Amino acid sequence: MRLSRLAASIPLSATVKLNATAQALKQQGKPVIHMGVGEPQNQAPEAAIQAGVEALQKGYIKYTPTPGLPGLRNAIVQYTEEAYGRRIAPENVIVSIGAKHALFNLLYALLDPGDEAIILSPYWVSYPEMVRMVRGQPVIVNPPPGEYLPTLEAIEKAVTPATRLIIVNNPNNPSGLTYPEEFLASLVDFCERRQIFYLADDIYHQLVFDGQMPPNVYRYTSRDVNESYVIVINSISKLFGMTGFRIGWVVAPKSLVDVLATIQSQSTTCNPVVDQVAAEATLLRAKEDVRRLRAYLEENRDAVLAELAQTPAIKTLKPGGALYCFPDFSALQQDSVALSNFLLEKALVVTVPGKEFGMEGHLRLSYCGPREEMVEGVRRIRWALDPTTPAEIVIGDQKVVRDWL
Repeated sequence: MRLSRLAASIPLSATVKLNATAQALKQQGKPVIHMGVGEPQNQAPEAAIQAGVEALQKGYIKYTPTPGLPGLRNAIVQYTEEAYGRRIAPENVIVSIGAKHALFNLLYALLDPGDEAIILSPYWVSYPEMVRMVRGQPVIVNPPPGEYLPTLEAIEKAVTPATRLIIVNNPNNPSGLTYPEEFLASLVDFCERRQIFYLADDIYHQLVFDGQMPPNVYRYTSRDVNESYVIVINSISKLFGMTGFRIGWVVAPKSLVDVLATIQSQSTTCNPVVDQVAAEATLLRAKEDVRRLRAYLEENRDAVLAELAQTPAIKTLKPGGALYCFPDFSALQQDSVALSNFLLEKALVVTVPGKEFGMEGHLRLSYCGPREEMVEGVRRIRWALDPTTPAEIVIGDQKVVRDWL
């Protein structure tokens, strides 16, 4: 079977692959702890469930407008004003099948073959591959050694006449870093002046800890949304624990939204109606769910960091938000793929290699699962790597003795 060279060159998403591996092991009865998945375990808001059920009972399952149901677009307008302090119109909003779909459509709309997209390392695993899928060129900007934030000087140096956009995920997946305000203000100003699109991947923007205010990229530009190069991508997946509903959106100039609607009309036609109705109800009536999830994640973060700190060779930046920490294991093992495979084999803990995020020697650990399970996962990791821990451990209902250190 002959495939296109591009299709053959794109690897399976590392996180999707690890999810499948974890599920297969669990089906075999293995006591696997999954610290690789970025999926909050809270229940979907009751308002979402009720709205979805009502739509089904009424038989409301037909085609919908390509840019999204009017009620949902209006709810996103309200959400944008409340969360960002920025007044927009429904014409500035397009709904897609998840933030990933929204981002892909944006890249398709903005990049010609050979155009460059700047990606800050560490980065979400799909950014470079999505850029390649639309035949663009990802340009990775790395931070200084031992840090997780590239300098503005390095970013500006990476800009060429082919640069069309920069992707900024704040709080950051995988590190949990929340970017400093001075950095964001300078970067937004640079993009507006140089006419470079600033794609704000804001799917974690309200999941920030330690009393921080949620990041607000619109704070750093005075331009009207229709004149600005700032584009915001968001979704209900992370904030409300509704990953399977697959509803995301873009806030952008109307001229760009119109193009995105054309692209969507020729691909997916429209978004699932029940999911849209549920998303609308969520945005309007489930604000307390976000506060509860944020508090739960902050407590999980603290518990996981406390366990990691018991092995000083594992260096961990304290995440300011999102669902993950990104410990540096390089003092113990430089090869993150080998380390991830080793921990899965010996400790039955699923992690994501830092190589997939552009930084070797690290592993991404999600802490959004049940707290006791997350702490137990780190305890197993320490047992597998730290010779000062007891050589004997119980995994599931079996006693295991470490014989490799």
